[in-house]
Amino acid sequence: MKKIHLNYNNIPVLTRRKFLWLSSAAAAGILAGCATDPITGQTQLMLVSEESEVQIDRKNSPHQFSSDYGIIQDKALNSYINRTGEKIASVTHRPKMPYSFQCVNAAYVNAYAFPGGSIAATRGILVNLDNEAELAALLGHELGHVNARHTAEQMSKGVLTSVMIGGISAYAGTKSPAYGKIAEGIGMMGSGMLLASYSRDNEREADALGMEYMVKAGYSPNGFIGLMDMLKKMSKNKPGTIALMFSTHPMSDERYGTAVKNAENIYGSSRKLPLYRDRYMDNTARLRALKPAIEEIQNGDSEMGKQNYRNAETHFNKALSIAPDDYAGLVMMSKCLLIQEKYSEALRYAETAKGVYPGEAQAHQISGFARMKKKDFESAYEEFNSYEKALPGNSGTVFYKGFCREGMKYFKESAVEYNRYLQMEKSGDQAAYANKRLVEWGYIKQAK
Repeated sequence: MKKIHLNYNNIPVLTRRKFLWLSSAAAAGILAGCATDPITGQTQLMLVSEESEVQIDRKNSPHQFSSDYGIIQDKALNSYINRTGEKIASVTHRPKMPYSFQCVNAAYVNAYAFPGGSIAATRGILVNLDNEAELAALLGHELGHVNARHTAEQMSKGVLTSVMIGGISAYAGTKSPAYGKIAEGIGMMGSGMLLASYSRDNEREADALGMEYMVKAGYSPNGFIGLMDMLKKMSKNKPGTIALMFSTHPMSDERYGTAVKNAENIYGSSRKLPLYRDRYMDNTARLRALKPAIEEIQNGDSEMGKQNYRNAETHFNKALSIAPDDYAGLVMMSKCLLIQEKYSEALRYAETAKGVYPGEAQAHQISGFARMKKKDFESAYEEFNSYEKALPGNSGTVFYKGFCREGMKYFKESAVEYNRYLQMEKSGDQAAYANKRLVEWGYIKQAK
């Protein structure tokens, strides 16, 4: 078979998807016009309805959680985080939104919110918090973005930017274009396309709302200052680990000073409210025991960004020696080996990851990619099919299913998948390749 050279940079970007979504939404009549600002009560131009915020959240947040190696399997911890978030959400300006709060397995430091109320914090940030009030500050800040409708506002203005987070992370991609391109070749969606890179005004408003909400929920505003202190220290000591958070949540001395001033003046009488340190420590004990492994994963990710793949392997091996069944560590090791074209070794780690976390989709995608590179097209197809059943909507997976069918010489079935892909994507090297095959096989007439 002729060797195919594909540009693995062909991952869907927000501007096009946003345009298509807005077009379809307009046709369906679900776009709003003017709306009441839930914070100020004033009329504002809002082209995205609340119903649509929830719809796009439900469609896209599962992809982001998977790219961040899935929701943690520690149900007790996740329940604790969700209870804490719901307590704060009940005193917000939009208490009836379908909020959910969870920890995801990613090791980098971040928290984020989708517009319909799906909020996540990474293991990398949770292991660095000191008490429940700091957790409340973190979740309160993200609730501030949802309540102020910052993402919907940016979509309405047409300025929402694409931010890819997690397994196919902007953090790693910006560190090394080669890493980003090869990682994207695995076919994961950049689901962070709906996660806004907030403006400084957005951050100021989310800070103010976050502090208001946490205090109303019964937490000391000192938790907010503690969170900011931790982030500032990490930015000096581990700037790479926190780079993505600061790129989407711009930090400044002015923000910090305002938070301190508000805690002292507006909420001075609330500073003696509890921090709940012991409760946080009790509920996060199992997670904090994994901190050395999480830090090794962070180091490995940093080395991946520098294209020091052997060094990255060393760090991932150290992480897995501490936590052999760590899903994120296994998948990241598999990716590291894929980049080095060590397909058999990569497959071994991907298969182990599948056994560790059967319900999570990403390992199936990694396994399929490794099998495809080994020209085991039948098994690769099954892996991509399993991934799509668990997490539909990834155009890259559809293309790879078509490619595997072609490799198996099932050209009719391959044509079906390529046609599906072209319904989702109209441009790029993969679209050109799919179109070329359909022309060659007589399914599309060549334009004269």
